[in-house]
Amino acid sequence: MNTQRLILLAVMVSLAAGCANEPRSRDIANPNVSGETLALQVCSNCHGATGNPKSPNFPNLAGQQEVYVVAELRGFKAHSRQDPAGFEYMWGISHNLTEKQIQELAEHFAAQKPEHQRIEGKPERIVAGQAIFSGGIPDKGVPPCASCHGSEGQGSATFPRIAGQHADYLVKQLTVFQRTNERPAATLMKTVAHNLTRENIVNVADYLQAMPNQ
Repeated sequence: MNTQRLILLAVMVSLAAGCANEPRSRDIANPNVSGETLALQVCSNCHGATGNPKSPNFPNLAGQQEVYVVAELRGFKAHSRQDPAGFEYMWGISHNLTEKQIQELAEHFAAQKPEHQRIEGKPERIVAGQAIFSGGIPDKGVPPCASCHGSEGQGSATFPRIAGQHADYLVKQLTVFQRTNERPAATLMKTVAHNLTRENIVNVADYLQAMPNQ
């Protein structure tokens, strides 16, 4: 056997040994797979590797509040969050997550930088949505979104970052809060959303999506 063949054989043996010891990244039932690896090779299929999905069906996770992500993943795992857009994707994926993986996933996405997006809404809707975000709708008892989510929509702890979220996703979630009990941990949002009209919801969603992108 010549020298080149010996070198090739040695390389193949080395690679095989490395693969044998490396946890399968897509094995979501394997507790030895790190949260960051799951984020890059499983979660990225929908949310993007940096938490910036291209599809409006999936929420942006880049820069999301770490405490909030932990709470939502626990909710999916316990099947307490029952909105169809959530459980259809997340119940199975989260079922076997360990607390360590959940924490690592939250840390990964919290550390990512939100990307600049194309503005999705019409200017007049964005202006109307800004008024609701900053001042609420006093005659309907709707408080300003900024009072919980921050003046820049950045969120805080269990209050999620909503700035730069896809408008379509925000509309769907506000409708869930308003009309169902599918997110039982969000009782405050159910009260807040109760008196919003469909137009109010679309307007504030358009403003929030445009907020960091203007």
